[in-house]
Amino acid sequence: MTDVTGAPVDVLHTLFHSDQGGHEQVVLCQDRASGLKAVIAIHSTALGPALGGTRFYPYATEEEAVADALNLSRGMSYKNAMAGLDHGGGKAVIIGDPEQIKTEELLRAYGRFVASLGGRYVTACDVGTYVADMDVVARECRWTTGRSPENGGAGDSSVLTAFGVFQGMRASAQHLWGDPSLRGRRVGVAGVGKVGHHLVEHLLEDGAEVVITDVRAESVRRILDRHPSSGVTAVADTDALIRVEGLDIYAPCALGGALNDDSVPVLTAKIVCGAANNQLEHAGVEKDLADRGILYAPDYVVNAGGVIQVADELHGFDFERCRAKAAKIFDTTLAIFARAKEDGIPPAAAADRIAEHRMAEARRP
Repeated sequence: MTDVTGAPVDVLHTLFHSDQGGHEQVVLCQDRASGLKAVIAIHSTALGPALGGTRFYPYATEEEAVADALNLSRGMSYKNAMAGLDHGGGKAVIIGDPEQIKTEELLRAYGRFVASLGGRYVTACDVGTYVADMDVVARECRWTTGRSPENGGAGDSSVLTAFGVFQGMRASAQHLWGDPSLRGRRVGVAGVGKVGHHLVEHLLEDGAEVVITDVRAESVRRILDRHPSSGVTAVADTDALIRVEGLDIYAPCALGGALNDDSVPVLTAKIVCGAANNQLEHAGVEKDLADRGILYAPDYVVNAGGVIQVADELHGFDFERCRAKAAKIFDTTLAIFARAKEDGIPPAAAADRIAEHRMAEARRP
C-alpha cells in the first residue's frame, strides 16, 4: 500500500510515528539520465551539520533502501554524539550494484543532490563507495569528505575505523578480564574487507590468534597469503565462525544485523566488538547478550574512528590529531561499561542514554 506520492505507508509511519523515526528530513533523489536512485536521510542537526557516509548497494526493493537510510542516519546521530563531534547524523544510500551502474555521471548527479541541501548534510565513503568516488562527488559538492590527499582530503578512513575498534576491544578486555592486552586471545573477524583487514593487523601485532571469514574468497586469501604462519586461520562462513570453540571475541565487520535470534544463542565468544553498523537486528538483542553473559561494545561507539577522521578533514586534516581522538574510544568504551553497571542496564542502552543526553543539551536555548 502506498500514499498519494507512491511512498510506502510503512516507511511514512516509521518516519513520523515510530521510535526509529524522528528524522528531520528525507530526500528521494532520481536522475534518469545517469540511472541514479538515492535516498538522503538527515536524522538530526542538533549538534551541527549531519555527517555520514554514502552506501552504494543493490537493495532488493526501494522500501528496503529507505529503511536502511533511516536506520543508518539515526545511528550516525548517536555515533557522532558519542565521538564528541559537533555534527548530527545523516546517511545516504544509492540503489544499485556499484559494479554494474557506478559511473562518473551518476556520482556527479548524486553530488548535485547533496549540494542542494546547502551544507545540512556532509557526505563521505561507506560500503560500495571509495576515496576515488568522493573525489568525483566533490566536483559538484563542497560538502564532501573522505577525498584523496591529492584533492585535499584525508584519504582512506578505514584505517582509523579499525584502530578505534581495536581500542574498543582493548577496553572490553580490560573490563572483563582486567587486562587490555589481547595476547593469546582468540578473535573471530567476520568480514575482512576495507576495515576488517586493518583490524586483523592490529590483532596480530598485539599477539592475538585470529580466525577470519568473508563472503569474498579473495579477501580471505589476501590475508592468509600475507600471514602464512602467524596464527591466522579461516573458516567457511560466519555461521561457522560464531561457533568456533574457545572464541574470546567476535568482531562483526560486514553488514548489519549480525546479532540476532539465531546467532546469539550459539555464540561462543565472551565479547562482541566489531566495525559493522547496526549489529543488533532488533530491540531486545542487547538484553539477550547480557543474559548470556556476553559483553557487547556498542558498534557506533567503537567504529567511530572513521567519522572522527572525515570530520577532521573539514578543518584541515591532521592524522596524528585524529589518531589521538580515536584512541579515546578506549576511555569512552570503559565509561559506557561503568554506566551500564551503575544503572543496571546493557551497555547499548547506556551508550544511548549518554548520546541522547548530549543531543538534548544541545537543543536547549
